[in-house]
Amino acid sequence: MDTFGLKIIASDRVFYEGRCRKLVIPAPDGEKGILPNHENMVIAVKIGMARMEIEEGNWVEVALGRGFAEVVNNRVTLLVDTAEKPEEIDIRHAQEQKERAEERIRQKQSIQEYYHSQASLARAMNRLRVSQGKRWNL
Repeated sequence: MDTFGLKIIASDRVFYEGRCRKLVIPAPDGEKGILPNHENMVIAVKIGMARMEIEEGNWVEVALGRGFAEVVNNRVTLLVDTAEKPEEIDIRHAQEQKERAEERIRQKQSIQEYYHSQASLARAMNRLRVSQGKRWNL
């Protein structure tokens, strides 16, 4: 089967650069699958779990932050806030982040603070979901 070039760039590092057989990314309107020779496009990426098939049958899960994906000439560039493998996630820290965000949501706050708290909660829940291998929606 054909492959395509994939580069995942997080705000702090180049997370992955190499060949990929299939890529599934979380988008605002559902998951998007990308295969070799995909049509050129730009896709918004939401907080969620991406899955990449590097070798046949070998899937890697990645916790992603917000960003976008660009598909051009059989190459995909994924620019995101964060990208983490399940083994890189500190479960205790993610749980603490989740609890802090839930507490902030319960408190009276401005609309802007509420949206920041909601985003923090979504990131923490995504990290927990990916680290524990769970497949449920946020």
